[in-house]
This record gives sequence, structure tokens and C-alpha cells, in this order.
Amino acid sequence: MKPFNSRAGKTVPQGTGYLAYVTAPLPPNPPVLFDAEMIRILSEADLALGQLSGISSLLPNPDLFVAMYVKKEAVLSSQIEGIQCTLDEVLQHEKDAEGVRTKAIGEVVNYVNAMNYGIKRLETLPLSLRLIREIHGHLLHGVRGEHKDPGEFRRTQNWIGPQGCTLATATFVPPPVPDMMESLANLELFLHDRTSMPLTVQCALIHAQFETIHPFLDGNGRVGRLMVSLLLHERSVLKQRLNNLCSILVSF
Repeated sequence: MKPFNSRAGKTVPQGTGYLAYVTAPLPPNPPVLFDAEMIRILSEADLALGQLSGISSLLPNPDLFVAMYVKKEAVLSSQIEGIQCTLDEVLQHEKDAEGVRTKAIGEVVNYVNAMNYGIKRLETLPLSLRLIREIHGHLLHGVRGEHKDPGEFRRTQNWIGPQGCTLATATFVPPPVPDMMESLANLELFLHDRTSMPLTVQCALIHAQFETIHPFLDGNGRVGRLMVSLLLHERSVLKQRLNNLCSILVSF
């Protein structure tokens, strides 16, 4: 990993000779600049959320629509991870419980279950490190990654790069465990911050920070995308659970 230093974080030399990236605390310092271009983009985002929210008042059965939307979100989010499964396959699996459940279908079904679990859990527990671990446990139950400590933050150093690379040759090395835990504690505080900035900006920062911390051995991308949807649901941004935005992001 190449040396890097910015307000988002910096690389720190480790005892065994490799560099690891340690995130800076949130909110950013110096603060996010809300110039004319940023305000324009935020206005467009708020308009899109308002239009999405308005859909719920036009539907005779919003819950049925939302149930399908969650499944579509699960398929698209999983495709980002290279998991090849179609919405038709997921629906067929639900219709025929005795049918063959491929690994791909299993991972998408787990995503649906994790989303629904998280939404239900928000009735009694705020979006927090505890809930994030619980969601991760549902996500990896009985599928690829089930032996990579589902529901637990990593206790070893991980890294990202080409197959066969080492810590010294990796493209990116997330924070070591002690720094990871400190960064997660700060992230949890920022999750509960309702005053410092617009929610859309906060969602973007939370997602970027979580993926950079990379606290799980597997499933970080899917958990990070779930967090955005659950945060929008927790803040009651939308009238119904129409907050699964990965499909919107993928379409651009």
C-alpha cells in the first residue's frame, strides 16, 4: 500500500513493515464545504427522496410493493459483490421451499432476511454497533463466509488486493484491530448525531467510513449498503420502507 495522508485518514507504518490506513474521526475536520454545487446536489437528492416517499400514498398495498422492493434491492446489492442471482430465482425459491437452493440464492435470501430483521429490530434498538453485528450474523448464516466469524468484528488484520498478495503488497490495508475498534466507537457516535449536517451527507460519510474501516472478514459491502437503508428508515425520512436505494445507485 502506498503512503497516503488526507483529512479522511492516513497510512501508519506497522511493526512488521507494512502500511495500514487509519481513518480520521467523523465529522470531518475541516468541515464539509456546502458551496453552491453541493447545495444543488443536496436539493436534487431531497427531491428524489420526496418523490419516492410520495409513491407510498398512491399504492393500494404499499407493504406488498415494499416486500418486492426489498428483494430487488437484495439482488442488486448482491450483484455488486459478484453474486449472480435473478429476482425470478429468488421468487421461485420462496414459492417452492423444497426446491434447490443455490449458494447465490442463499446469499440473496439472507440479504432480504437481514434487511427485514434490521427494520424490525429498529423498533427496540437504535442503529448501533450491536445491531450491525446482528445484521452481519443474519447475512452470513449458512452461506459463503459462514466460517468467517458471522456477527463478530475481526480480531486479525485483513487486506485487499490481487489474489496472492501479502500485507506488504496489498492495494489497501484497513486499520489494525485496536485502531479499528476506536474508529468504530467514533462511527457509532456519528450514527447518533442528528444535528451536524444533512442526512444525505451523513449517510455518504457513514458508508465511506464503514467500508474503509472494513471491520468484518467478509460481507462488509453488503452490510454497509444495508446501513444506509436502515439509517433512512430510522430517521423516518420516508413514509414507507421505500428506502432501499442501491437499485437507484446501480442504475446510474
